[in-house]
Amino acid sequence: MDESRTQLGDAVGTRFVERNLDLVGKLYQRSVFPAVLDVAHGGRLPSPLVVDLDPTTVCDLACPECISSQVLHHGQIGQDRIVRLAHELADSKVLAVILIGGGEPLMHRSAGRIIEVLHGAGIKIGLVTNGTQIHRYVDQLAEMLSWVRVSIDAGTPETYAAFRPARGKRSVFPQVIENMRLLAGRKRGRLGYSFLLMQRHDADGRVVESNYGEVYRAGVLAKEIGCDYFEVKAMLDEDHYTVNQRAEDVAAVEEQVARLRALEDEHFHVLHSSNWQAVRSHTDAVQPKDYHRCAIAELRTTVTPTGVFVCPYHRGNPKGRIGDIQESSFAELWAAADTSVIDPSTDCRFVCARHPSNQEIALLPTRLRSELCDDFDPFI
Repeated sequence: MDESRTQLGDAVGTRFVERNLDLVGKLYQRSVFPAVLDVAHGGRLPSPLVVDLDPTTVCDLACPECISSQVLHHGQIGQDRIVRLAHELADSKVLAVILIGGGEPLMHRSAGRIIEVLHGAGIKIGLVTNGTQIHRYVDQLAEMLSWVRVSIDAGTPETYAAFRPARGKRSVFPQVIENMRLLAGRKRGRLGYSFLLMQRHDADGRVVESNYGEVYRAGVLAKEIGCDYFEVKAMLDEDHYTVNQRAEDVAAVEEQVARLRALEDEHFHVLHSSNWQAVRSHTDAVQPKDYHRCAIAELRTTVTPTGVFVCPYHRGNPKGRIGDIQESSFAELWAAADTSVIDPSTDCRFVCARHPSNQEIALLPTRLRSELCDDFDPFI
């Protein structure tokens, strides 16, 4: 097991809130900073530090607002190949892997084996899931994952059915909530309840369906389940731009969030995603960038069944495709990858969560010394 990986622990309580959301601060961890500094000086790494891994493009839900709809149901990484890939990542300098999608990662039949191989190598693992399959892999999820974030987007079965309908006729809301309770009772890592704010409008622009009124109810449910945090996220359009909201709608959400703050304690926290922070502060949906190289693309990459892409924002974008894991080993693919195919100044004008990290990395070559901190979270 790689010692540098074992040093990267999981944070809890207040430390989690203050530090694990600080993407810039994460760059200064002792096991992370040497690679960051190398990239700041124009170097290439033998592997990225973090991999977003989409095992499959298959999903068992049929969400109308799914931002990944264009990349769904285009197959999966084969069972033998993805297990080999897990071993290749285990043999690399990768510190963390996020199982995500695309599709629902736990729909892949090798999901449990992937987790076991990565965990055995000391790689930290996160999971973004719709929660329907948690019960199938609860042993691995409870014992081996740093965190699990479940996308719920509702506080009642009725609203869940409207915004996150299953492909069958049966509502899966009760199953998802029960799965989260099951995991909450056994987990070693963190469990999050993700709430994406969504509205539907008629031809005249009037709101006809919304989940905005269930923020408080969902947050109360999250705490009752045993979640460590409840996260509010803003809706994005298909090009990843934040969707501007009416002032009264923003105020209604903020009022509910304020009430949820009263429920916070050392075990439960209410979080704002970076895109909701942009909406609530009336930040322009267009985020100009004056640099032409994304340094983070050297530190993170996104592996999917249909190709490897520079980042999740460009998943499925032919311009952002840097290889195919079906055709080569991960080491070979990364050695040949050109992460400069995306120009942030022209290709990333949406609000990017890692824009501040890119700005920080650009300053490092001119600094005489940087103060480092002990390792706390490799998910940079």
